[in-house]
Amino acid sequence: MSVHYWAELNSAGVADYQSSESVAMLPLGAVEQHGPHLPLNTDTRIAQGLAEEAMKRYRSGCPLLCLPALSIGQGIEHIAHCGTLALEPATFEAVLYDLGASVARAGLRRLVLLSAHGGNLAAVDTAALRLRRDFGLLVVKACYFDFPPLAGAIPERELREGLHGGALETALMMHFDPAQVDIERLDHHPSIEFDALADNHWLGAETRAARFAWLADDLNPSGVCGDSRLATAALGARLAAHYGGILAAVIEEAAGFPLDRLKSPGADPQR
Repeated sequence: MSVHYWAELNSAGVADYQSSESVAMLPLGAVEQHGPHLPLNTDTRIAQGLAEEAMKRYRSGCPLLCLPALSIGQGIEHIAHCGTLALEPATFEAVLYDLGASVARAGLRRLVLLSAHGGNLAAVDTAALRLRRDFGLLVVKACYFDFPPLAGAIPERELREGLHGGALETALMMHFDPAQVDIERLDHHPSIEFDALADNHWLGAETRAARFAWLADDLNPSGVCGDSRLATAALGARLAAHYGGILAAVIEEAAGFPLDRLKSPGADPQR
């Protein structure tokens, strides 16, 4: 097994992994408001923590190189709150593309993008497709929000409502960096989906079939959604192991993906 942090290698060390079998992983976070109980770096710290959990559980013989976390993300939905550092979507997409291009120039053909911030995902989709087209990279898009939840760990309503600063993120931060959590300020911040839109069948923020574009304060005036009072450090440890295990399996499947099934960049379409 060969697991490394990209930035801790020297140039020759990275060159040793110039292989179609090697996998690069890029954690994606954000620096943005998460309410009075969590720090601005919550998403970045969670992305780093889950990457570390996955690296401990990774069992493929193919080399895995973890790139430095991209700590500033697309955060325009949170710009009304002091302290948020936000890239415009086009800027964030360009950064992702340039980093992917750097991975391709280093001779790797497999890239896993792990996001711990939902606002990053639209730019991830477009950048990944462009990297596939231009460099022939296999780009795997992973967000732990999309992984199956840990059965019985968080109530159903909170799974739907706790989009930002709720039990999930708070518990993970209690595990990864407890000193940064202000437990005296845990609270419940109901989402618009459970009050003004409670009778809707189709239209909602994230959990219904048709979604409206929202700024954080549209969901709750605090900019936070969910019940952080449900969080504990023990829950955070279980969640970290759960999501880290799934992420390790995703990376292992990326390592085993048959690259010969992907069309080469610039190849003529089959007739």
